[in-house]
Amino acid sequence: MTDLEQPTVIRRTVSFAQAMYDGIAMVEDIEGILVKNSLEAMIALEKGQIPVIVDPECEILAELSFDAVVDAILAKTNLNTNINQASIVVTVGPGFTAGVDCHATVETQRGHHLGRVILKGSASDNTGIPGVIGGYGIERVIYSPAAGVFTPVNKIGDLVKKGDVLGHVDGIPVLATIDGVLRGILQTGLTVPEHMKIGDIDPRAQVENCFTVSDKARAIGGGVLEALMHFYNKNQKEKNNG
Repeated sequence: MTDLEQPTVIRRTVSFAQAMYDGIAMVEDIEGILVKNSLEAMIALEKGQIPVIVDPECEILAELSFDAVVDAILAKTNLNTNINQASIVVTVGPGFTAGVDCHATVETQRGHHLGRVILKGSASDNTGIPGVIGGYGIERVIYSPAAGVFTPVNKIGDLVKKGDVLGHVDGIPVLATIDGVLRGILQTGLTVPEHMKIGDIDPRAQVENCFTVSDKARAIGGGVLEALMHFYNKNQKEKNNG
């Protein structure tokens, strides 16, 4: 897994990106570990770990031979992914066209088609509106009230009430918008712009859900796996028949 040196992940308890800060990140008993180079990455893979490396431009593609590349940046636009990067290129969310700049893309919008593998065309456009959970949509998302350095007060898994101070951005308080459990919050010490997403409250208030992959992420992950297996089997058949 490649990422920025300081990823702005909200649901840090279920993201391997947290390894960038802690060196190790556990997601449902799977261990991600920060590595410095391709050699360390291969050693980690042999141990059954997920190697996480600072490589925003994905330069490691030139060092190792990959069977597949998955673009899960979720930038809602194509930053630099192309169909020739590997024999299987799978993307996630809007901004890509299957058959043009990737072999398949996976739908990320909540609803009937969430996690669907698209072999021709694109995923749904970004609406900019968070999905509804427990009757709340945009209300459950916490945004930075100003630009500055973010310092959280609460930690993921804390039960909070509307109006509680969750942290500060350069001294300006960040307030809880609804009652629930703090399912995600940005890493301390990061510099954020105004109105950046820095937290997420789950109104269902089930603390255990903060430490397992969400239904949405699981559906999308399943779609990625389906796409990988589809093209792997297709490539194997073509190889055997060739």
